[in-house]
Amino acid sequence: SSPHGSSRRSASLALVLQSFPRAQLPVAVAIWSAVGAFAGAVGPTLGALVIEHVGWRWAFYINVPVGILSRALGRRVLTEGREANPGRFPDVASIVLLIGSIAALAFGIVQTLVWPIAVAAVLLVGVLVRSRRVTNPLIDLGLFRSPAFSLANTALFLFAIGFAAMFLGNVLFLTQVWGYSIMRAGLVMSVGPFVVATTAPLFGRLAGRIGQRALAIPGGLVWASGGLLLLATATSEPHYVSQFLPAVLLTGLGVSLVLPQLSSVSVQDLPPDRFGAGSAVSQALRNLGATIGVALVVAFTAAMTPATALAHFREVWWLLAASGGCVTALAVLLPRRGRRVPARAIG
Repeated sequence: SSPHGSSRRSASLALVLQSFPRAQLPVAVAIWSAVGAFAGAVGPTLGALVIEHVGWRWAFYINVPVGILSRALGRRVLTEGREANPGRFPDVASIVLLIGSIAALAFGIVQTLVWPIAVAAVLLVGVLVRSRRVTNPLIDLGLFRSPAFSLANTALFLFAIGFAAMFLGNVLFLTQVWGYSIMRAGLVMSVGPFVVATTAPLFGRLAGRIGQRALAIPGGLVWASGGLLLLATATSEPHYVSQFLPAVLLTGLGVSLVLPQLSSVSVQDLPPDRFGAGSAVSQALRNLGATIGVALVVAFTAAMTPATALAHFREVWWLLAASGGCVTALAVLLPRRGRRVPARAIG
């Protein structure tokens, strides 16, 4: 993701969080997720059409009118939210260290080398040390005093690894193993986001009554079952209805059960003026997880040949299943409904 896209998503979530009472946050975040899922369903197909008929540059130009319209509407209807003590710009040295850490980690995974991963770990430790010592930390470690924030964001990080690996891996599987065109693969993949767009608001209302934890626990298992189904049924011969479609439906249902619930519960205990900082940390962890997921797919498929392709993609689906199992395990540890840490206790 670009820095602009990352900042836009974290800022938009913060605006949603500050605009609704805490009791309505599960529904509000679910609708926010549903809108994003609808965009995810339309985007790949629209992008393929634009690239095929008017050229790849227009895939970027099309964002200009969208940006202008968003700015105009935003200035009219959105209310600004600020921290009580915003402080200075985040520590520049920490930003440089974090960028270097992510780059080294991705390089190490793709090239299957140990030393870049070790460098990434050292640089990340440097970020955490500076975040504890400087007065303008890049990462506000105080946010992690909330058990819900820590557990939900860890689950979001692991979920993002599996999600990015699933999305890229399945596109590569459809195009390189089953021989689908980019446009056909985009249409096939859009089924999952449409499932999310239609079911997430319903699950959001349910979460408002029974709590996010009650949905995230089975949601991780549903998400994992999509990967397990592909492991059990997928072959080198294309059978979309019997092999791929059921897995896409399951993963889409898993996303709508997991992503909105973890997104809302991760920041629900924070004071309102910390929603922006909390959302930014959540988005950063999701982007880091997505980077790792993409790098793992590249590493899994680097030595792929037509004869061994299916075996390489099975590694991607195992990763998807493992991420779902981890999400469920962490969701079990989330505070139960009615036993959350009060927002005023988190500093």
